[in-house]
Amino acid sequence: MERLSPTEEEAMQAIWHTGGGFIRDFVNAMKEPPPYTTIASTVKNLERKGFVKSRRMANSYWYQPTISIETYNRNHFAHIVKDYFSNSYKEVVSFFAREQKISPEELKEIIVMIEQKK
Repeated sequence: MERLSPTEEEAMQAIWHTGGGFIRDFVNAMKEPPPYTTIASTVKNLERKGFVKSRRMANSYWYQPTISIETYNRNHFAHIVKDYFSNSYKEVVSFFAREQKISPEELKEIIVMIEQKK
């Protein structure tokens, strides 16, 4: 799966949030949207990349995501783990523990979740 630029990710967040819609819907869903034409161009790029599909409605287009946010997050996180943590999820957890971004209680909860999956 292709990585998205920050502008494309922002547009996809709006598309996922709305569940699909017209360009103006995505612009309205953004906190600080770029110009309408920028979003329109970005959404066309997302369609070309296969992240959204369109359906003509009167004189406009309705766009909807073709990939879930969960699938994108899983793939994107896998790239982060590969590129920055030597493809080791243990290194990811160690990093957060060293940076004190995860508490011992949270680690215990994670261990319980892992053990319950067995």
